[in-house]
Amino acid sequence: MHINLSECLIQARGLEKRYRRGKVQVEALRGVDLDVPSGAFVVIVGPSGGGKTTLLHLLGGIDRPTSGQIRVNGQTLETASESELTRFRRDHIGFVFQFYNLLPSLNALDNVILPLLARGWSWKKASQSGQAFLERVGLQARWRHMPGELSGGEQQRVAIARALVGEPAVILADEPTGDLDSVTSGEIIQLMVHLNQQLGSTFIIATHNQTACQYATRTYEMRDGLLYPGLEAA
Repeated sequence: MHINLSECLIQARGLEKRYRRGKVQVEALRGVDLDVPSGAFVVIVGPSGGGKTTLLHLLGGIDRPTSGQIRVNGQTLETASESELTRFRRDHIGFVFQFYNLLPSLNALDNVILPLLARGWSWKKASQSGQAFLERVGLQARWRHMPGELSGGEQQRVAIARALVGEPAVILADEPTGDLDSVTSGEIIQLMVHLNQQLGSTFIIATHNQTACQYATRTYEMRDGLLYPGLEAA
């Protein structure tokens, strides 16, 4: 499949990331290029320490590259100010993490609507949207439950609803099934595939879960800071 660069939602060129660990300089990324069209479901596999998380952090504006260029949804990230990056993350990116990152003192609905409240939405309007997204992930009957009352799979569903509720252009998922059993992992992957198809958001998933590759529009392998293209969907 030929990718038309004019239709790319994400373009990265020559991404390098270096940092020091004690007296040792670590090259986390070594000249990574990436083009992702809008609506894609991209899966990046590879060993721990290979650079997957670092790449997601750069694409999501959490960290900056040592060198290279990143353009996401029309925004140039490497030269953006901190306030611009904050707005970019709020308005364009949804994050899903391995350990859910839910606030234990808030129920499922209140966790989901936090991004909307940060945008200045009223609680009533945000709650209506939050309820709709909890229904999308199959938890409409559990909205009052606290995180500690939910299973790991249910907590990850809440986290996915939180990532999607603001309708971001890009969802970045870092080991979203890493803390789940194999059956629940499969359910979470299939849920994200369904949401990608239903909502049209672009998903980039970094994972050890090879099962996710069968659903991907494009796969990559990341090793030693290098990104190797894998299979494309026919």
